[in-house]
Amino acid sequence: MTDDHEIPPAASPGIVPPYLLARIAAAPEETWRAAAQAARVTLLVRPDHHRAPPAARRMRRVTAPVASARVPAPRREVADAQHREVLPGVIVRREDDPPTGDPAVADAFDGLGATSTFFREAFGRSGIDAEGGALRATVHYGRAYDNAFWNGERMVFGDGDGEVFRGFTGSLTVIAHELAHGVTEDEGGLRYSGQSGALNESLSDVFGVLAEQHARGQTTEQATWLVGAEIFTDQVQGRALRSLAHPGTAYDDDVLGRDPQPAHMRDYVVTPDDNGGVHINSGIPNKAFHLAATALAGYAWERAGRIWYDTLVSRVLPDTCDFPTFARATTATAAAVYGSPSNELDAVRSAWTGVGVIDEHTG
Repeated sequence: MTDDHEIPPAASPGIVPPYLLARIAAAPEETWRAAAQAARVTLLVRPDHHRAPPAARRMRRVTAPVASARVPAPRREVADAQHREVLPGVIVRREDDPPTGDPAVADAFDGLGATSTFFREAFGRSGIDAEGGALRATVHYGRAYDNAFWNGERMVFGDGDGEVFRGFTGSLTVIAHELAHGVTEDEGGLRYSGQSGALNESLSDVFGVLAEQHARGQTTEQATWLVGAEIFTDQVQGRALRSLAHPGTAYDDDVLGRDPQPAHMRDYVVTPDDNGGVHINSGIPNKAFHLAATALAGYAWERAGRIWYDTLVSRVLPDTCDFPTFARATTATAAAVYGSPSNELDAVRSAWTGVGVIDEHTG
């Protein structure tokens, strides 16, 4: 469970894990010929990550969210890679421009806006950098590229292969997940391997589903808690890439196999693959957040989401943060914001004990 890999804090291969692409790449041609070829190409592509120099963690205190009226609206910019693997591509729409008629451009533009609105209204955050910086995206990256990723300065979307994956711009959870990698990076970063990498992925999943819930006005009971529900075609036996409510159940397909995510530390997966299982073991902190949010009920971004967000921006997380350290940090945040004792503190502590990260007597 140690972090042995020397991987940059913000490096992210994309929303689709490499082990899933490998299963598709090995699929029999009579099953998914186009998808297998697309997956092989996607695995070979190594997109450039244009990360800014690591910034000092922001000097923010844990306080109530800033009033949304005081935070400026986003400045969006969408480019078209024109099926080349070159960034940024040709700019086709800026904030005040009319629609282009390209559904991928429209979906990306709207998704950037919905994610920005979520962070602004829920947490008083203006943009990825919290300083009103532009939100950028590139669509039509590569040919049948089976992924979407954050490269340190923009969202990048492939069009999918049409057999396993649809285009990636149609899923708000995908867009918000990848943009949230930028938020985590801006707040000091979590090294992308082992447990810190799984926390990096989990935070993106959490903010991804919260952005969707916020856009739809959904309570914890109404929400699906699914990440990437829109990206599989009807040929796949599965609902989504991941489920925060039930890790390990998002898909179960003859070719893709079964969703490998655990929901408890007893099932933690020790592997050198996937940067130490970052997309797999993220199921454990994902489930912890779901337990805390559903225990508190209502709108998940208002209390559980605020605790997770305030912990991220509080300057207390080392870049090699493991699960117990993050659990203690969120319980400390809950106590600082809501008091001790409080329902919020009880919910957070119970969530982490429920997934086996901390002991109920000593946590």
